[in-house]
Amino acid sequence: MTPLITSLLDTDLYKFTMLQAVLHQFPASYGEYEFKCRNTPQQPLALLQHQLEAQLDHLCQLRFTQDELDYLRSLRFIKSDFVDYLELFHFQRRFITVTTAGDNLVVRLQGPLIQVMFFEIFVLAIINELHCTRLDTPEVRAEGQRLLDEKIATLQAFQRTEAAQQRFPLLISDFGTRRRFSRDWHYEVIRQLHTAVPEIFRGTSNVYLARQLGITPIGTMAHEFFQAFQALGVRLRDFQKAALESWVQEYRGDLGIALTDVVGMDAFLMDFDLYFAKLFDGLRHDSGDPYVWGEKALAHYHKLRINPATKMLTFSDALSIDRALALHRHFSQDIQVSFGIGTHFTNDMGLEPLQIVLKLVSCNGQPVAKLSDSPGKTLCRDATFLAYLRQVFNVAVPASAD
Repeated sequence: MTPLITSLLDTDLYKFTMLQAVLHQFPASYGEYEFKCRNTPQQPLALLQHQLEAQLDHLCQLRFTQDELDYLRSLRFIKSDFVDYLELFHFQRRFITVTTAGDNLVVRLQGPLIQVMFFEIFVLAIINELHCTRLDTPEVRAEGQRLLDEKIATLQAFQRTEAAQQRFPLLISDFGTRRRFSRDWHYEVIRQLHTAVPEIFRGTSNVYLARQLGITPIGTMAHEFFQAFQALGVRLRDFQKAALESWVQEYRGDLGIALTDVVGMDAFLMDFDLYFAKLFDGLRHDSGDPYVWGEKALAHYHKLRINPATKMLTFSDALSIDRALALHRHFSQDIQVSFGIGTHFTNDMGLEPLQIVLKLVSCNGQPVAKLSDSPGKTLCRDATFLAYLRQVFNVAVPASAD
């Protein structure tokens, strides 16, 4: 067996930033995660069970090296005691189980949040690469390179013809670790983008590759951080404010891009008052119509008498280069914008990529939910809790929902 993960840095930055807050503020919390594939794979994922188990056995043997710990310690928002914790860290195999149900792969995580939260990106990257290895051919690699060359040419053309006309620069980062075709292809994509368009391509969510290539690691928080607060003893109506306040206290001005779609943009903005709007640098879009979302964000800043030009909108939902350019043209005269592009960078090979997730479904024995602005992304296994959450935040059931 060739290990697909060889470093515990080979994950997204926001895993470290969320884990640090968990360690400091609710270290005894217990979480449960479930795996889901949203589309039909070209080959049944159940066939990967034994390979996945072997890869997980290897993952649970890894430790942070001293050089890796020193790198983490060099990031100004990572605190010394958290790095000390990571020096002792290793995954516990008993917290993750892999079974099958027909053609489906069943992966469950159960254990202390400080452990199971960290599994997610590694598990998804492993499943993706195991699946893609079965489809990998020289022709597939050639098509991937051709498509990457097209992306680079499009960005270079924008730089030549449009960049000087824009009030704010085009800023793009890689967010593609979890759904990458392979680890080596991920490296190639980032290396080529960084070499060809360094003024546009500004970073990657992958900490290992950021360190390896000398570029900026990018990331703040994910849905699971907010979802955990639905079960941390605060009034449910106040869980978003509690999560935002927790983040402010942990990072005190660093990592200031807030995620908005745990219960939808409208409900988020009801809690994102002048206090938070001044403290956070901007907002991240991850579901729903990006133009509608962006206009709501601009209107909210205007309502609070905050100059939008001092803030940033980060778009990260199923982006392509063309879509990012269109959004940049639309918004960049009014507000700073940036883009996190995932699958379109790291798994655009002429094949249909897997749409897989590993999401928090309970915390401390209580159900949690994500009420996305895109109905297909709504996630909760407890219909009663989901209905109650909708009622508390006055979120209607979408017409397309079953």
